[in-house]
This record gives sequence, C-alpha cells and structure tokens, in this order.
Amino acid sequence: MVTDFQVVEFGKADIENVMSNMSPEQIDGLAFGAVQLDDSGRILQYNAAEGAITGRDPKAVAGKNFFTEVAPCTNTPVFKGAFDDGVKAGNLNTMIEYTFDYNMKPTKVKVHMKKALIGDTYWVFVKRL
Repeated sequence: MVTDFQVVEFGKADIENVMSNMSPEQIDGLAFGAVQLDDSGRILQYNAAEGAITGRDPKAVAGKNFFTEVAPCTNTPVFKGAFDDGVKAGNLNTMIEYTFDYNMKPTKVKVHMKKALIGDTYWVFVKRL
C-alpha cells in the first residue's frame, strides 16, 4: 500500500506552505500538535497529537474558543497576547516556550504560532519538550 506520507518539521520557516496542501487526515498524523484557529481563537482543527498532549478529544473541542474554553492557561499576555498582536499586524509568526497546565499534569512545550497561507486562519503548533 502506498501512503501519501510527508515529513513536516516543527518550527520550519515555511510550515504554512506545507500545511496548506495537507488533508485533515494528514494533519492528524503529524508528530506534533496542530491547532487551526480563526482570528478570535475559535478552533477549526485540533489534531490527534494535540489531543494526546492535552488529553482532550479533538472532536469535542472543535468550534470552542481555544483561549477561554479549551486551554485557559494560554489566556495570558505571553501566549494570547502574542497571538492577538500577530493577528492584528497580519503577520503572526512567533515561537515561545510555555507550560500547559489546565486540567492536566504541567507539560512544558514549544509553541510556534503562524498565519495560515490561505484565508484568515492561524496555526498553533505544539511540541512537548
């Protein structure tokens, strides 16, 4: 069986180009968390790896606000502030280290937030440290 497998490198400068050509199933298969948000923080996609990091069901969080309903520990100037600043400027592209700790064991992560190539959506990529 031939699979349509592509290695996607976390933090890669042109990751939004690669993501724009991936199906939801391919995004689900990434080795790191990938959450697609609209400009208000509403979850459009939440992949399986992010579900494994946070212990949340990706289908159950779709449509919810990432910053207030799913991961309120990110509703801070460091995380949401960086997201809002990038969205407002139209060029979100930032990388931070953070600790997720809402309803879970504190987990250190590296986060790469990046504007999607197409449309007004934004990616939040998460890799455990």
